[in-house]
Amino acid sequence: MDSSLNQQSSAVAPPAPKAPARPASVVVETVPDPPVNKKRRKIVWAAVSSFLLTCFLMFVRFFLPRAIFEPSSTFKIGFPGDYALGVDTKWQQQYRIWVDKTSDRLFVVYARCTHLGCTPDWKASENKFKCPCHGSGYDSEAINFEGPAPRPMDRAHVELDAEGQIVVDVSRLYQWPKGERNQFNDPGAFIPL
Repeated sequence: MDSSLNQQSSAVAPPAPKAPARPASVVVETVPDPPVNKKRRKIVWAAVSSFLLTCFLMFVRFFLPRAIFEPSSTFKIGFPGDYALGVDTKWQQQYRIWVDKTSDRLFVVYARCTHLGCTPDWKASENKFKCPCHGSGYDSEAINFEGPAPRPMDRAHVELDAEGQIVVDVSRLYQWPKGERNQFNDPGAFIPL
């Protein structure tokens, strides 16, 4: 009887409490992501590309030859008859020279002060070259006589070509160093008249 009772009690057991009913699932809407700002990306990529292109161009430039464009050191300045006695400053700006003609010779003075390399001025009223920087003075033949200049100004190589024009070569200079031999009387330092 016990077993039948157990079966009946288990069969008639009260119903278990029900869980509360869940409402139907709620759909939560999310706000869509803002659009990507593509303009910023373009600016960044443009900057990176520009930087890399600049680096590449510098790399290529490293292998190209570097040329210094200087005027030729040899040039023609006309005929001896084109110049009057005294100092002619016509070529000072273009070639940094003065043409000096005396009664017996024509020579070309390279316009560089022997003190510190400044370009002296020709003072026609005083018949001398005067350096504006430190006061060196040179006579009409570019021989120093005042100021700190240690020696006379240099003379450029001059010669006559086949046509009779004066050819000047400023890469070959004649000097008169203090206490040494005078090169101003060497062939090529002047043109005899």
